[in-house]
Parts: sequence; C-alpha cells; structure tokens
Amino acid sequence: MKLKYSWAVALLLTGCQLTQQDTTDQGTVSTNTPKEQEQTQDKVQTPSQSDQTVTAEPVESTPQEQEDVWQRIAMQLELEVPDHKTVDYYRTWYLKHPSHLRTVSKRAEPFLYLITEKVEERGMPLEIALLPVVESSFDAFAYSHGSAAGLWQFIPGTGKMYGLEQDFWYDGRRDVDAATDAALDYLTYLGKRFDGNWNHAIGSYNSGSGRVSRAIKKNQKVGKPIDFFSLDLPKETSAYVPKLLALADIVANQEKYGIEIPAIPNKPVLAKVDPKEQLDLAIAAKYADISVKELQSYNPAYNQWATSPQGPYHFLIPLSQVDTFNKAAEENRGKGVKLVRYKVEAGDSISVLAQNHNTTSQVIRNANGMTNNNIRIGQYLMIPTSTQDEKAYALSATNRLEKTQSKARGKFKLTHTVQNGDSLWSIARANKVSHQSLAKWNGMGPKDTLRIGQNLVIWKNSSDGAIIRTVHYNVRNGDTISGIASKFKVRSSDIVKWNGLNQKKYLQPGQKLKLYVDVTKVSV
Repeated sequence: MKLKYSWAVALLLTGCQLTQQDTTDQGTVSTNTPKEQEQTQDKVQTPSQSDQTVTAEPVESTPQEQEDVWQRIAMQLELEVPDHKTVDYYRTWYLKHPSHLRTVSKRAEPFLYLITEKVEERGMPLEIALLPVVESSFDAFAYSHGSAAGLWQFIPGTGKMYGLEQDFWYDGRRDVDAATDAALDYLTYLGKRFDGNWNHAIGSYNSGSGRVSRAIKKNQKVGKPIDFFSLDLPKETSAYVPKLLALADIVANQEKYGIEIPAIPNKPVLAKVDPKEQLDLAIAAKYADISVKELQSYNPAYNQWATSPQGPYHFLIPLSQVDTFNKAAEENRGKGVKLVRYKVEAGDSISVLAQNHNTTSQVIRNANGMTNNNIRIGQYLMIPTSTQDEKAYALSATNRLEKTQSKARGKFKLTHTVQNGDSLWSIARANKVSHQSLAKWNGMGPKDTLRIGQNLVIWKNSSDGAIIRTVHYNVRNGDTISGIASKFKVRSSDIVKWNGLNQKKYLQPGQKLKLYVDVTKVSV
C-alpha cells in the first residue's frame, strides 16, 4: 500500500538564444521585422541540433524528502488492508473522531520523527511507527490498568526483560528513546518468530507470542486458515491489528477519506545529551534554557525532581539547545544537586527524612557514607534535595498522582492510609467498591502492590450513604471478634481478614485491630 508522490520536471534545452521563431508557414504571424527575421534565421540551427525541447523522465521524491512525517510514513506502508468488518469499524471510528487524530498528532510532534528514523534503520514496516497511536494515543505518560506504561505500553516484566530499568527515580518504560529501541527489539524478535508475518507479530505484541502460536496450531489441527483474521484470539487482540491497519489506511489516503491529520515537520526535533551526573530537573532545564515542564514533557521517565543518583542521566532536549546545555553542564560540573545540612532531632529516622525530602533512604546513606540506618540526635546529615518547590516539577509522579486522585468520581472522597497487610482487594471490599475502580482512582493497576503509608482516595456515591473510616481499635479484657464486629456493625469474617487473624485464637488485651467502619451507622 504505497502512496507515490512525483512531480514531472520539464527541461528546455536550446543551443541558441532565440527570441522568436518564424512560424508563418504554420499560420502564425511573426512579429519580427524582415531584417530581424533574416538575422534570426541565420542563427537558427537545424532540428537535429540542440534547439529541441526535451521532457525528462518524472523525478520521484523520496519518503525522506517529504515535508510531513505522516507523508513520509504513508509512502512506505506495506501491509495489506483487507476488506474486513473490524477494519471497517475502526476506520469509521477514526473518521468520525477527527479531533482524536489532531490530539494524537500534537502529542506525537516531538517524537514521531525519532521513531520513524529508528523503524527505517531496521528495515521494518512503517506501520510500526503508528503503533504508539493504538497503544497509548501517543501519550508518553500513559499508564494502563494492566500496569503498562509509556508510549509503547510495556508491562513491568517485559520492560525489564528488554533492559528498561524501573525504580523510585526512573521508569525506562516512559523513556521514549530507550523504550522505542526496546519495542523494536521485541517486535524484531516477534517478526522472526512468525517468519515475517507482521500481522501475527503485531498481534503478539499485544497478547503474547504464546497465545498467538496456540491459536495458529489450533487452526492448523482442524484445517482452518491461519491468517490473523481467522484466529481465535481475545477480543482486545482481535481488534488490535485491525485498529492499526485502519489507521494506516487513513494516513495513506487522507485526501480520499476527506480528513487532514495536522502535519509534523519531517526534521529532527530533539537530541540526546548526557551530563554524566545526577541533575535536579530544574537545574537541567536552566542549562537548556527551557521550562521544567517542557523538559519533563520530553523526558517522562523521570519520576521525581532529579535524575537517578545511579543513572541514567540523559535527556532529550530541543536540537537548538544542545550546545547551550552542554556548555552550562560542563561549566557547572558537580553542582547539579543541592545538598541540605540537616541536624537530626528526636523522632527522626532515615526513612522519615527520606520521605520529607522526597528522596530515598539509600540516597541519604550514600550521601553520608553510611552502611546502615542508625542515626543519633544532634548528628548532622547531608541530604540531597530539590532546588524548587514540589509544584515546580509539574509532571513529576507525585503531581500527576495528585491530579488523578483529585478528579471527582463520586459524591464523597475518602482517604485511606495503607497499613501492613492491606491490599487493593481488601480495601475495596471494605469500602464496597471494585478493586479495579480503586486502582484507577489512584493511578494504579489492579495487580500493583501497595506500600505502607501510601495514601489512597476512595470515592463513594451518595446513593449508598456509606462513609468509611479506618479505625484502629485497642483490644480490651473480655473482647471477642464477634463482640467487636457487633459493636462496629461489621462482619467477624472481615475483621479476621483485615487483620490476618485466626478466628479460633483468642484476642490479647492491648492488641491493635484495624477496622473499616461506616460512620453513618456507628459513632466512632
């Protein structure tokens, strides 16, 4: 499905400088005087000479010479678009929602050239450059409820398998440059596994190669066709390839379908720089002479206010700012992170100090040459910290989470602080909401693990009237599980589950129990 663009170039080759030929014998009146005609005729060469007009062969511009990256991609699309109802459905959807493609094009603007170059270098079908549209709508901060992240929607395990580090500071799944390389590595493997059948390979990117292989073998056993559209696959996977093919058809035939995808200049936008040391993002933005928010938008992998202490340290920045950045980074080497001298007070711990300064215990230990978490009152510690207020890092993980949690999902907003033994399932059940919804409200996947002290929001509708509070109850002499359950209007089985108890064991005075209590039914 290649779309060709060409221009015919006409070259006029003459061996003399002729102002007007005498064509009176063809019924055309010459405007030259007799003398001018005589002089001109003396200079006229025979038809066999170079006064003839020669039309050159049409010259075809290459994809790389296009002004628009979308057109560059369109000229190299090669997968067949079948006449199939699912492809028709998604083509119609895209055409009925042109605002979606406008949004996608805006988000893709910084990255599409980079991705297209990488796909071309590997000789892969250019349809693959369109996969981030299907995967994430080109949202570099996208996080699915299956715990997939970034433009290419890597789940944690597959990301690690392909070299994408994930920790407190950095999530390589959202590093556009690194994740693109990882995605193309993975797709290259899938392409080879399925002998160049890219529909099977791309479907496997969505659901796993094992599932597609089993579907192929199942059809082979009963003599059925094994093309992608004949396979028995999960609904999401069955729709995945048709979505891509429908999109590719529209990209290649915008005029035919009466739609215009906003052009993206076919030239480099960003370049990678590596200061080779940890940098506060506010300092890095200053080096590049851009805003912190703009820097974060190009580098969504950095979760916190700085790059990871152990690296990576690299950034994508506007091509025009590379020299400015490199010069400033070299002139200020060793000054990329602010250190605060802190005097330990009563009640302090390494973990508390780390939380208060939005860093990790390991970073504080490293900064102070410590081998354990032991500290004493009056001791001075050097703590790496941000140079600006947290709100200045508008796209940090903390601020993105706060924005997600503040989005109203019901009439009542509750807050739950995670305790030992909590899970999304147990908290959701106690609050009579689905664990999928609870995960979504808090920017998580249903299978994500919780950490002690983490704050979750819980949205309740006014229709059920319930307002749940976490109550920490100290067991008294004579208390029983059933008695406590009756007092707080909860089930005994829930108390056992919430606290990891054995129902047959006796409670001990002073033992602490965690209860999720509806305060509209009980005064606490």
